[in-house]
Amino acid sequence: MITVLLGLGGALVYGAADFLGGLASRRVRPVTVAAVAALVGLVPLLVGFAVLGGRFSGPAAVAGVVAGASGGVGVLLLYAALAIGPMSVLSPLTAVFSAVVPVVVALFRGTVLSPLGVVALVVAVVAVALVAAVPDPGGARLTLRGVVTAAVAGCGFGGVVLGYDAAPADSGVATLLVARTLQVVLLGTAALVTLWIRKGGSPAVTTTTDVRPAAGRVRPPRALVLVLVGCGVLDAMANVFIQAGLHSSDDPSTLPVISVLNALYPIGTVVLAGIVLRERLTALQTTGIGLAFAASVGLALS
Repeated sequence: MITVLLGLGGALVYGAADFLGGLASRRVRPVTVAAVAALVGLVPLLVGFAVLGGRFSGPAAVAGVVAGASGGVGVLLLYAALAIGPMSVLSPLTAVFSAVVPVVVALFRGTVLSPLGVVALVVAVVAVALVAAVPDPGGARLTLRGVVTAAVAGCGFGGVVLGYDAAPADSGVATLLVARTLQVVLLGTAALVTLWIRKGGSPAVTTTTDVRPAAGRVRPPRALVLVLVGCGVLDAMANVFIQAGLHSSDDPSTLPVISVLNALYPIGTVVLAGIVLRERLTALQTTGIGLAFAASVGLALS
């Protein structure tokens, strides 16, 4: 039960972080938002390390590098995929791959799931695809390049879970700090390169860091800063939930359970979008949320 609660908790917090990141991305380039959020996320992790402690070791560092590199590459490739293909297809595809990759690894390791657990995991993967499905008014065409990019991005997110799962039990926040530091380097470099390219004469984009009042409405920079800080803090907290869930039990089924529940993060995003922005859930998303909760109950009972 505690494993399922931590997995769901991590997914919902991830979703809230993505919601804030999406709001910030309306004013700032997404790669810049990701880089700033990663940097901000170092602060609560450093506080957690000071309070809770942790042990740096070779295995802990390697696990952190795997998680950090996988997450950083996953974010960059996800942005690339959504820029060249229909979000309604590629976003769910990324989420499904992020869930399936750790499950496949667990099965290759010899993990045996109960019949109820198998059914619940399948239902959860279907729920992931439905909840992540979003309308795409742009009419972008589906291409092989977009599909491959989205699939590899999903594998990257799955690699985050595998990295945290490989961390020694006594590493605590140490592995998270290594992963976050590497993400800051990767995403920060990508943001700087993007800025340099834009200043080099590339066409201007509609998403900028300009915070001047528009249409008579004052948009204070403070609001944007608070959104970015909230995004970074929540993202770091979600990683804590996920690693805690992975090490909450010695049961081999913990990895596939956490990986699938973690991929349900779009639930937090779409629910907050409905509450804050008054966006309506599609029938598919509503069905996916219902299936997600049913799958969670099944996993808790399996």
